[in-house]
Amino acid sequence: MLRHIGLQYKSKEDAETFFNKILGIPMQHTFTMSRKLGKSIFGIEEEVGVEVYGNDDVVFEIFIGDANKRFSYEHICLEVPDKEEFISRCKNYGIEPKIVRKGDRDLLFIRDFSGYLYEIKEMQNQ
Repeated sequence: MLRHIGLQYKSKEDAETFFNKILGIPMQHTFTMSRKLGKSIFGIEEEVGVEVYGNDDVVFEIFIGDANKRFSYEHICLEVPDKEEFISRCKNYGIEPKIVRKGDRDLLFIRDFSGYLYEIKEMQNQ
């Protein structure tokens, strides 16, 4: 069972816009991770603020900091109730959706303000 996803953002404002306004996930709480704990866990010796966004389905721990990061094939797949409405929200906040053709279907991907890649699927009627 997935408990949470930890990501890094340089800006609290970008995190709020993406997670709350675009994805509709409310902020639950904030905390500060100490330099000592950051060094022990991540090898990054700095105190860092963490904003926690979550709902019944998913929790994101957003570390606000400037530590270097590298991207490869990592991505996060999320389901949204209405793909077209989601695409519209993304565009309203300056995020350009990317449609990739795979066989006979289209896949939707977006990159958030920190460059993380998300695959977006529409919830199926149950």
